[in-house]
Amino acid sequence: MDGMSAPHRNRSLWTITCLLLLAVLFIGGCSPRQGATGNPSPSAGEGNDGSGSTGSETNPQGQASPAAPGKPETLVTPEPPADPAAELLAQLSTEEKIGQLVLVGMEGTKPNDVTRSLIEEYHVGGFIFYKDNIQNAKQALELFNGLKTANANEPVPLFLSVDEEGGRVSRMPGELAKLPNARKIGNTGSEELAGQIGGIIGRELAGFGLNLDFAPVLDVNSNPDNPVIGDRAFGTKPEIVSRMGIAVMKGIREQGVIPVVKHFPGHGDTSVDSHLGLPVVEHDLTRLRKLELVPFKQAIQEGADVVMIAHLLMPKLDPEHPASFSKAVIDDLLRQELGFEGTIISDDMTMGAIVEHYDIADAAVQFVQAGGNIVLVGHDDEKEKQVIQALRDAVSSGKISAETLDERVYNVLKLKEKYALTKDAAPGPDTEQINREIGNTLKPYGL
Repeated sequence: MDGMSAPHRNRSLWTITCLLLLAVLFIGGCSPRQGATGNPSPSAGEGNDGSGSTGSETNPQGQASPAAPGKPETLVTPEPPADPAAELLAQLSTEEKIGQLVLVGMEGTKPNDVTRSLIEEYHVGGFIFYKDNIQNAKQALELFNGLKTANANEPVPLFLSVDEEGGRVSRMPGELAKLPNARKIGNTGSEELAGQIGGIIGRELAGFGLNLDFAPVLDVNSNPDNPVIGDRAFGTKPEIVSRMGIAVMKGIREQGVIPVVKHFPGHGDTSVDSHLGLPVVEHDLTRLRKLELVPFKQAIQEGADVVMIAHLLMPKLDPEHPASFSKAVIDDLLRQELGFEGTIISDDMTMGAIVEHYDIADAAVQFVQAGGNIVLVGHDDEKEKQVIQALRDAVSSGKISAETLDERVYNVLKLKEKYALTKDAAPGPDTEQINREIGNTLKPYGL
């Protein structure tokens, strides 16, 4: 015997048992494992088993498996949204990419061997149509739909574009009633009217399957002797030009047609028609910021998608290059200072301002190098092919890098994607309905 009574021995054993149970519970509660108590999960790189695991296992295919009981679930990062423009860009050949940088004119009133060559061999991004391409509504619709058919096997839909401003700059066939010029609209002071006019223009173009309109004009007509702008401007003050021009821009855009604001950085104070010669504008940035740039700045803030660059020599900004292929104007001023991220298109490179003073092929290459996206070559199929070949040579030689090419083309593809350009045939506009709408819209204003 040990000299201890039975009751004492029982009490001692009970005490020891209780102490052991408390010790087990205490140790279990200090475990680093996260259970159902909501304790914080391990920090990154500190696995529960000391191996660096974060609590979920990975199967042989590298996919996350459900976490074991007591271990945290692994959050699955969702796939980023698809980028159709990037996917399309990756599928294009170099020649197809270069074609997207060029928008061309055509001769005649129906597709021909030249237009088919421009589509199939040069992969042009689109066409511009002038008055001599359009005889009447039926012929115009057949022309536009015919070009879509010719482009059916190409990977990217075409831009089909016109200068439809109203007034003296109109390409619509005679079946459609005439719209007033910008000055008459501006004189009313009605943004509502301006927006309605933009909507009518958009419906006319969309009915024909046209998808790009070189309008509205945002030039301030500050020079009464200006031979090219005049009543194409909404007024002589930047405020009225901004209000009216932006209303027209929005009206066109609401119909699914891309508006192009022009002629950056301002063609209103010139005494030379850039179709014939090279205007020189002596204003410095201080003056431009107070007047010419005001409508463009506001349009950009209101979501302008495309800006056209004018053929103007502005010695105080760049004494060597016209605005249309000047880095100081295109990149420094438009891109950097005004923050424009959309598409930049040149004015027609076959205009006298360029061909009378510069080599058109060099001008086109410099435009792209300076930050431009689409070279407009409105006339002469030999000049159109010359420009495309010059761009091909510049890419081949590295004057335009592959990265620059992709950047410029991606911008164009994003624009076409945004406006859902299609290769489908258009039905044609309801001319009678549109004409009634024009009459009802203009009558209250005495126009």
